Amino acid sequence: MKNKPPIVGITGGIGSGKTTICKVFETLGAITYYSDDRAKWLMENDSKLIIGVKELFGEKAYQNDKLDRKHIASQAFKDSSILEKLNNIVHPAVARDVEEWASKNQNAKLLLKEAALLFETGSYKSLYKTILVTAQEEVRIERVTKRDAHRTNEDVRDIIQKQMKDEEKIPLADFIIENDGTKSVIKQVMDVYNHLIVT
Repeated sequence: MKNKPPIVGITGGIGSGKTTICKVFETLGAITYYSDDRAKWLMENDSKLIIGVKELFGEKAYQNDKLDRKHIASQAFKDSSILEKLNNIVHPAVARDVEEWASKNQNAKLLLKEAALLFETGSYKSLYKTILVTAQEEVRIERVTKRDAHRTNEDVRDIIQKQMKDEEKIPLADFIIENDGTKSVIKQVMDVYNHLIVT
């Protein structure tokens, strides 16, 4: 890669293990921007975004200056038009935040932007390359129910059904990392990393 490290996107459906793959890249010197975590932080700290969220969900969206995720999820996931409006105010704020983050980390070997909705939002088009993390559905369900005690198998299956299918994402991705225990994750990450660093 050239002087300034371009940003490489990393994505995958719920339970695919994106975070695990990012951690492996980080051992090689990559720096990761975790979009979902930053979006949550921005929704509690970016005044312009807070106003937008309150306009959409009302004052109940915040309890003691903390985002009431249950209140928001209960509305956003029942009505796709509300979810779309929420995305339309959150994504531009995240995009601005990514630019600031990238400018602060220009000396990194590799910059990764981890995001669940990379292809769905079209934000992959602004990235240098994209990595898709995949796993079998049953593996994903097992991972999520172990991680999130409040979610049932049916909950996770419902989320997977609403997400863009891997078959649709694969043609859009530059690299695929299979993360369901059938192939060495470290070898796959090393192969991708070496390709990105030398090109």
